[in-house]
Amino acid sequence: MELKGKVIDILPEEKGQGRNGEWRKQSYIFETQEQYPKKVCAEVWGDKIDGFNIKKGEELTAKINIDSREFNGKWYTNVKIWAVDRASDGNVGGVPNAQNENMPPQSSGSASSGPQETPPPSEDDELPF
Repeated sequence: MELKGKVIDILPEEKGQGRNGEWRKQSYIFETQEQYPKKVCAEVWGDKIDGFNIKKGEELTAKINIDSREFNGKWYTNVKIWAVDRASDGNVGGVPNAQNENMPPQSSGSASSGPQETPPPSEDDELPF
């Protein structure tokens, strides 16, 4: 899924210690660019915080996964960013999308709009067969 909007706020970075070691999380508040704008809190985990380098006031498209889970009878939903596309500079996933001399130019008749990234697998992606 994609979340397109303007970053209107950046919450303080959270850090902690879990059973798998240290973790970091940064939350960003997006405002969508629709007729009736909505505010969405999305988070980035680990080293991607530095790699994406998301700034307040920036307009971008975030590739997201939405995940809900139950705890003590209540449901909690997380919106996790796994890649970022900046329309102004062609970056995807925080890496410049520039072509170099060794890569052939892409055909303009192609249905693809550039390199496609696949979301990271979630724990629930295991098929029973």
